[in-house]
Amino acid sequence: MKTALTIAGSDSGGGAGIQADLKTFSALGVFGMSAITAITAQNTVEVRSVQNIELNIIHDQIAAVFEDIGVDALKIGMLATSGIIQTVAKSLKTYEPEHVVLDPVMVSKGGHHLLERSAVTDLIETLLPLASLVTPNIPEAEILSGRRIQSEPDMYEACRDILQKGPGAVLIKGGHLDGDPNDLYYDGKQFQLLRGERVETKNVHGTGCTLSSAITANLAKGEDMLVAIENAKDYITTAIAESLDIGQGYGPAHHFHPFYEKMLMERG
Repeated sequence: MKTALTIAGSDSGGGAGIQADLKTFSALGVFGMSAITAITAQNTVEVRSVQNIELNIIHDQIAAVFEDIGVDALKIGMLATSGIIQTVAKSLKTYEPEHVVLDPVMVSKGGHHLLERSAVTDLIETLLPLASLVTPNIPEAEILSGRRIQSEPDMYEACRDILQKGPGAVLIKGGHLDGDPNDLYYDGKQFQLLRGERVETKNVHGTGCTLSSAITANLAKGEDMLVAIENAKDYITTAIAESLDIGQGYGPAHHFHPFYEKMLMERG
């Protein structure tokens, strides 16, 4: 079985972060492992508090996985501080994983800042050059590129700006723009606009985490980058369409939708 490691924060509500990543890995048929960078007390409505994990524990989690099990692909999510960013970057340089998907988590759905503003420069200068793919949403892409993004043509320019900062490829998620949620991929050689259809639901908690972890799982299984992205977009689109109306705020995507209908049919 192929393996995938997520380096991210824990979501006590189960819809995002480490929990969403591990569910996605399992749903897509790879063995999931984790290195927890922070513990968040959150639900579908709010992030109540955050406790960052000690740097030596983060380092040891990553080392323990690489030195025993091995990692076919790696996904990075919430890294709250410069110290955590530097710790993760050092580990990437030590173990040199083939596939690194960076989801630059900055702000929660409820507006809680999950990345210290002082750490943005470290994220750009230290981690972007180590990523095979970076997957920002529109607000994150504005920060990474330093430009306003109000249209699809703006996304093209932002992709060029971000790629110049070192990642192997860029995928800007267009869900924050009006109209259909079209995503734009760029690897320095080609642009690919990945068209989507907007699902009318408020239950979109953890969708960014889920998309990036789905891409990671697909890369672990040996899919080419663009194929991995296209298949991951199909997966998350259905997960949103069949999202779960759990809690009083933004409910989660349905990570196990490929199996749920079959399970219900088997139960009669």
